[in-house]
Amino acid sequence: MQQVASAHRRLRLADLLVALSVTTDLGRGHPPEEAIRACLLATGLARRMRLAEHEVADVYFTALLQHLGCTAYAHEEALLFGGDEIAARLLVEQRDLGRPGDALSFLLLDLAREQPPLRRAAVVVGALARLPGAGRELYAAPCEVAAGLARRLGLAPPVQQGLSQTFERWDGKGAPQRLVGANIALAARFTQVAAQAVVFDRLGGAETAVALVRRRAGTALDPAVVEAFVRHGPALLAALAGEDPCAAALAAEPEPHRWIDDTHVDEVARAFADAVDLKVPCMRGHSAGVAELAAGAARRLRLSEVDVVALRRAAWLRDLGRVGVPNGVWEKPGQLTMGEWERVRLHPYHTERILARSAVLAPLASLAGMHHERLDGSGYHRQAAAAVLPIGARILAAADVYQAMTQERPYRAARAPAAAASELTGEVARGRLDGDAVGAVLGVVGQEYRPVRRRAVWPAGLSDREVEVLRLVARGASNREMAKQLSISTKTADHHVQHIYTKIDVSTRAAAAMFAMEHRLLS
Repeated sequence: MQQVASAHRRLRLADLLVALSVTTDLGRGHPPEEAIRACLLATGLARRMRLAEHEVADVYFTALLQHLGCTAYAHEEALLFGGDEIAARLLVEQRDLGRPGDALSFLLLDLAREQPPLRRAAVVVGALARLPGAGRELYAAPCEVAAGLARRLGLAPPVQQGLSQTFERWDGKGAPQRLVGANIALAARFTQVAAQAVVFDRLGGAETAVALVRRRAGTALDPAVVEAFVRHGPALLAALAGEDPCAAALAAEPEPHRWIDDTHVDEVARAFADAVDLKVPCMRGHSAGVAELAAGAARRLRLSEVDVVALRRAAWLRDLGRVGVPNGVWEKPGQLTMGEWERVRLHPYHTERILARSAVLAPLASLAGMHHERLDGSGYHRQAAAAVLPIGARILAAADVYQAMTQERPYRAARAPAAAASELTGEVARGRLDGDAVGAVLGVVGQEYRPVRRRAVWPAGLSDREVEVLRLVARGASNREMAKQLSISTKTADHHVQHIYTKIDVSTRAAAAMFAMEHRLLS
């Protein structure tokens, strides 16, 4: 857990945002780095149309973060579309909802098509009933949230404006402002063309992308930008296929590059943490609470300030992968299916892979990915055991559990602090959470930690005393020497040895010593 924290260290903002944009791919159900490809395509088109570099920069960041607000209306979308807002988004983007026929086809042919007939009918009827009321907010919420997050990230006002107009249309039939033509921000117009082009290129190749984007010229899309795509798009898309997207995106950032100091990394991490927590109503504020608890506990355990900073950032960012799981899973009041549980188990893995894409954030990746691991190996996603879990991961796990217990969940009410403290103590006794980490976390919230001695479960049914005797046997002690060390009679020592031999099915000291080493009983 080493990361140099210095307010004077200059860092490229794009290094962080290129990596973190993959979070929005998860939220849309896209392959990783699709937002980056859209960014590269939009930037390439802007340069082909000879925009000034400051305008190209606006296009670059708007396209990169076009779905930054994707969590804003996830709860409501899941209610509208049968619990899986991510699957619904994938279907919506293939339709031109400004055309009545396409909108009707989405509702009658696409929506919930994997569901059984009766369930599908219920979803369609529910969507038809709720959509008129959802209307404007369905588009306004993601736009407003994206613009607000861009402000917190320190991006320019034109980028904020572009993100607030993601769902506008050239013909004025978009939302939320129903802007027409050139009244739509230039960055938004380039982003719309590029975003749709990369989707259709993925689905059917460059020819399909050109045909479908051209079809939308003058209705959904700016005709001039579409024409530029028709001329230059196939070559740009072909170039994308042979590049590493992250490296290419960093190389494509317009000059002058945006630089930040190390302290601004905190604001970037907090902004993305809040965006993730926005997805599920009962999770709002969760990441901030975990970060506060983890940092406070780390200081109580006298970790260095560098490690405290790294742990706090890992706490903010640990749930990035959560956005890739539909709200119908997170908000399910009953037991999860095996498939649903597997999606949940993978969210720390996705977090880890997102952070690993950034030179600045990569040192946090492993730590953030361990927040659901447990000392006994029962956690996820790696089922790592105590030997490989550093103190930072143990603190993060304890902080996450306590914060979750004191918040309401769909399947239970929030626990009182004392009840949550008792449960954490029980987790220590069960060998799942670290006692020092739990004690430090409970100390931050003013709860007393009363450790419960955990009785070990030894192999072959050995008792605690028999393990003590076996250790002495393995180290060559005679019965008399064992009796002296354990304050028992020589006869009792011999009695223990014979019982041990019977339990572990050996008859010699050498074999007993091998058993002790095999089961790691000597440490």
